[in-house]
Amino acid sequence: MKKSDRYLKLVYWSEEDQVYIGRSPGLFYGGIHGPDEAKLYAELVEVVEETIDSIEKDGLPLPPPTAGKTYSGKFNLRVGEELHEQLAIESMKVRQSLNSYCVKVLKKGVEGQI
Repeated sequence: MKKSDRYLKLVYWSEEDQVYIGRSPGLFYGGIHGPDEAKLYAELVEVVEETIDSIEKDGLPLPPPTAGKTYSGKFNLRVGEELHEQLAIESMKVRQSLNSYCVKVLKKGVEGQI
């Protein structure tokens, strides 16, 4: 197992840029781009490995692994008093708990790529 296997590598199409974007969230900011998905993934693996080598060469600790990470399904979100009130009122209007309503709104936003 290579050290780069411990980090998530994402390649996705950008409608706005009309190219594939490659990123490794949690390891480095920004990304790489190109027209060929498979070639971009191979390049991304190299960039991840180079980033890890650079971090280690500088004597810095590696960020926590991101590949295979599990999620609890819970997180705290601070939205401010006004938005909290607005969400609570909207959830009451549709007779849903605040949690259920927020999950529905978040899911709709993610699926619609906010």
